[in-house]
Amino acid sequence: MRIAVVGCGAMGSVYAARLAAAGGYDVQVVDAWADHVAAINADGLRLVGPDGEHRATVRAHTAPPADPVDLVVLAVKAADAASAAAQATPLVGPATTVLTIQNGLGSAEGVADALGADRLAVGIASGFGASLRGPGLAHHNAMRALRFGAYAGLDPTAVECVAAAWRAGGFDAAAVEDIAAMQWEKLICNVAYSAPCALTGLTVGEVMDHEHMGPVSRAAATEAWKAARALGVGIDVPDPVEHVRAFGAQMPAAKPSALLDVEAGRVSEIDVINGAVPREAAKVGRTAPVNATLTALVRAREARL
Repeated sequence: MRIAVVGCGAMGSVYAARLAAAGGYDVQVVDAWADHVAAINADGLRLVGPDGEHRATVRAHTAPPADPVDLVVLAVKAADAASAAAQATPLVGPATTVLTIQNGLGSAEGVADALGADRLAVGIASGFGASLRGPGLAHHNAMRALRFGAYAGLDPTAVECVAAAWRAGGFDAAAVEDIAAMQWEKLICNVAYSAPCALTGLTVGEVMDHEHMGPVSRAAATEAWKAARALGVGIDVPDPVEHVRAFGAQMPAAKPSALLDVEAGRVSEIDVINGAVPREAAKVGRTAPVNATLTALVRAREARL
């Protein structure tokens, strides 16, 4: 299988390095950071984590080559997914599957518009912590679950083929029928921590029982849970607070990506995380004031960066 990872940031680097190391996959990456691309082409893509350091041989480009592949993986930020999809068209042939993996809700729609809904798979990554330490060098401190599902009309065998590639790369990966339910189950966790951590600088473990932010965090999760149920999404979450507690207990020292973005002076993905809840709730005549307020506060903070 020929695979092109578009967006070789922290998570894209983890995916590309592990897939290349699995054997049997011809992996290339596309990223706008010229120094990163040059380092990968010169010395390989290095990945450091709990299982040691590995170096993978992949080809790197600053722009997509006109050379269709079997699988295009869009590993960019949610706000960049639609534009990355449009730029990736030289990599897409008649039989190409496209996989988009972003936080939150809403980015897949733009990818489907650009490249076609029937070729699109949606991925959910949970329990991951990754960062770029320099050109050609990525670090990860956890690699838990990846789940994949069809966005619309993609053949289930194509989704399973994607999951098989990730399993070969050492990931806990599986194809699922109801990807929307899994997106919401993750979103409930994300809204509990993303905005509260971004606003306070607290870690995941510090937020839940914090005197002031704990009630806000729990309210954000409960509000998202109620929205999902009102929308008829088949989530398997009897108690949203217990759900997010179990999630947070797995990585108490972690900083959500929204906090990392704020600390780095970048605009976060808060619009597709906490911001997604009021948008989705409005579809069924509901409001989500906790998540709407948290989103507005993060946006205000970002405006000062």
